[in-house]
Amino acid sequence: MRARLLLTVVVVAALGGGGFFLYSQQHGRAAQAPAADRAAKAVPVTVTAVEQKPAPLQIRTVGRVQTLASVAVRSRIDGLIANVAVTDGQEVKAGDELFRIDDREAQAALKLAQANLGKDQASLSNAKRQVDRLTPLAAKNFTTKQDYDAATTLVETLQATMAANQAAIDAAKVTLSYTVIRAPISGRIGTVALKLGNSVRAADSTPLVTINQLQPILVAFSIPQESMGELQRALAVGKVPVTATIPDSTVPVQQGEVSYVENAIDPATNTLSVKAQFPNTDEFLWPSQFVNVVMTIRVDPNAIVVPAAAIQLNQDGSYAWLVKPDATVEMRRVKVARQIGNEMVIEGDLKPGDQVVTEGQLRLENGTKVEVTGTAAPEADATTPSTSVSVGQ
Repeated sequence: MRARLLLTVVVVAALGGGGFFLYSQQHGRAAQAPAADRAAKAVPVTVTAVEQKPAPLQIRTVGRVQTLASVAVRSRIDGLIANVAVTDGQEVKAGDELFRIDDREAQAALKLAQANLGKDQASLSNAKRQVDRLTPLAAKNFTTKQDYDAATTLVETLQATMAANQAAIDAAKVTLSYTVIRAPISGRIGTVALKLGNSVRAADSTPLVTINQLQPILVAFSIPQESMGELQRALAVGKVPVTATIPDSTVPVQQGEVSYVENAIDPATNTLSVKAQFPNTDEFLWPSQFVNVVMTIRVDPNAIVVPAAAIQLNQDGSYAWLVKPDATVEMRRVKVARQIGNEMVIEGDLKPGDQVVTEGQLRLENGTKVEVTGTAAPEADATTPSTSVSVGQ
């Protein structure tokens, strides 16, 4: 009986020792597994270097093209159109003939005024001779003073009449000049409203044609009132460049500069009206056309720039993941000053050369081990038109 009890105790002890051994082996492997998994499962990321380079302060908005000058050409006299010297859409220079009005009536009026002047000149000459004859006779009392006074008065009257005749001639010449209608400015004409043979009146409300000056040309746009101070400071030291791009077009970006700033803020929109002038030598910009406008107020020479993909956002603000020398990451808070294309101008605890994550941020937390699988290509120079984007200020 005692032998059987002793055998039972030995068997139980052996089973217990074996179970403890197995448990110890399994527990040890389980304890080592997380560390090995963490070492083997570094998060793959793509990184790029923080850059320090020139970055523009810009405002992007939508503008509308306006003519520098637009003239509605009308006739200043009534008459019949005797000649049309232009066609729809033609380019003209200042002084070019556009229309000619039948001038026969104006020519007749001029000849009549000239004839009246000639008649009165003859009368004046005769009146002066009469005064010359009466002057010595009046001195000797051989003629009455009344006859002498009448002769001198006639001379003065005829002189005044001749002045009136000359004024009539000048007026007739002016009227005659109105029969030839010339372009007051250089530009492109629109549709010719009246053709050869039509009657025209000075009181007509519809112009014969409208001329728009296209070279140079203006683009009008508005900026937030908060940007007025920056613009004023920029204008005080030099020219402020502006680019205009036609949406959905292959036309090259047009280069111009600010030429006019409104003298008051629009109280309805709290915006300031600005106009930029463009040479428009190729006439790509057309009156009333909408264009995308980028105004470069200044260029910061030493801005800290990162790709937009590196910037993350949470409830506390913007941040980026910095890759440290030990291949772990750390969250760094940043402030985004403005966006330029696919890049962000930032302020914060990042310096040129720091490596920041641009892809793979979703699996990161402070201290996470990372594996760099690629480097993002650097963006184009932020000062080029291709990266010009608004600041939204």
